[in-house]
Amino acid sequence: MRTIGLVCLLVLCSASGLPAQQSKPILKVGKDGLPSGHATPEGAACDLARAFIQHNVSLFNSTCIKPFGGGKGRKEYSAFLQQTAQSIAADGKRATLSPTGPKTIGIVFAARHLSRNGPASYGYAVYGFKEVEFVDVGVFQQDGKPVLNRTMVIQDSIGKWYVYPLPSAEPLLSAGLNSEPNSTKEIKDVYTLK
Repeated sequence: MRTIGLVCLLVLCSASGLPAQQSKPILKVGKDGLPSGHATPEGAACDLARAFIQHNVSLFNSTCIKPFGGGKGRKEYSAFLQQTAQSIAADGKRATLSPTGPKTIGIVFAARHLSRNGPASYGYAVYGFKEVEFVDVGVFQQDGKPVLNRTMVIQDSIGKWYVYPLPSAEPLLSAGLNSEPNSTKEIKDVYTLK
């Protein structure tokens, strides 16, 4: 009898038209109004953009996932990390910045899963990754032109998010990444920014 009464009460409450509590999760942001750090995929993606904007090799190295796996993909990724860090350092020493270099972050979209199940399953089964997603980040170049960057992000086995900036080195992990449609939900549409 009590169960029937409880069910009736729940049905009446939901039919009363009272609005459902739909609060967005809170996302902590820095002074620039954008997330950073390893707690969220968007934070890692923003930090990658900041590393290039600020010519910050330390931020680049700490934001990118460490080389994993083996074989050709690992060697290619390791070489990429070293070459990119050298390039970031060299760019910071130039008197004149490249007009196509990033100047500011303009827009950050909410992280998304890849449409195909294969990459996330592969990442979990082979490397122990919890998630494989991507974040679209729009930056303004030094010349003022907007550019949208698709950033692959990986949540490691202990829950930290990192960027994987060379998805082509692991085709099974990044299958379908560049054929995903453009993102439409900005982080402010998904999170309450604080």
